[in-house]
Amino acid sequence: MVGNVSMIVSKTFSGLNENALKYLLPRWMNASTGVVLRLVFGSAFFWILGWCRPNKEIKVTWRDRGLLLLTGIITVFGYMYTLLMGLTYTTPISSSIFIGLQAACIYVICLIIRTDRFSWGRFIGILLGIGGALVCVLTQKQSDVASNPMLGNFYCFLSTVLYSAYMVIEKKFLKRLDNATVSKYTFSGGAITALIVVLASGKWFAPVLTSDIFGVPFLVLAFVLIFPTSLSYLLTDIGLKNLPATVVGLYSNWILIVAAICSYILGQDHFSWWQIFSIALIIASVYFVEKAESTDHRKRIADSASIHSGK
Repeated sequence: MVGNVSMIVSKTFSGLNENALKYLLPRWMNASTGVVLRLVFGSAFFWILGWCRPNKEIKVTWRDRGLLLLTGIITVFGYMYTLLMGLTYTTPISSSIFIGLQAACIYVICLIIRTDRFSWGRFIGILLGIGGALVCVLTQKQSDVASNPMLGNFYCFLSTVLYSAYMVIEKKFLKRLDNATVSKYTFSGGAITALIVVLASGKWFAPVLTSDIFGVPFLVLAFVLIFPTSLSYLLTDIGLKNLPATVVGLYSNWILIVAAICSYILGQDHFSWWQIFSIALIIASVYFVEKAESTDHRKRIADSASIHSGK
């Protein structure tokens, strides 16, 4: 129950994050600057959280620290950068369609590293998800709300792959470490990388920081930093502690629903039947993957019970 509630709240913030970032990009900040702001703020949040609730019984080795920093450098920075780049060129709904593929991506990663088993239900779900993404890519045209949808959708797909890898890796660490410890190192790794990239490229651009602190741009940025960046990741960690990684990935479908409703209300996307068809395929994909996950979970419980009864 705790895991499911945490994921619903977390992904509601993430869905609103798509619309908030679309509002800010590229007029009030560029993608590189946005990643720096998010990761530096997130790092500070998780370090302070760790100091407020230290757990001396948990031992963090230097190997753990190194691997978590490396995870942040590759997956956290990579995910956030490609997401913001994607939203610069495409719409929140298109971005969310690719985010809806997280469950399928996590399953494929688990198959590759041999921590999960093949099932036809999940395979069908993956095919439907790929079909939904292709419909989005092939039918979306350049418009006033999407300056380069093909490039934007490519970035969004890459961000989904990187975030899926991040969840698989983080799930392993959360079996031994608390969420504040894991996140403070992964976010720090990402923040260091983001700062190096901005300093090396000279692409710092953030008029939002000089705007009125009670104005809409600054308040939208504050929402992005506090809720989707910090609290959402904290709640996702709680979900990962209580639910399988594939189930956590299934909640990405809620991001799609929230972002779609807000995009139509705010005028950040135009209604399209092809887009609705794409969303339907993604939802069907999630259904098949979830059904296969439930079947496999019951089978594992039955096998475990059989082994124990045999003893």
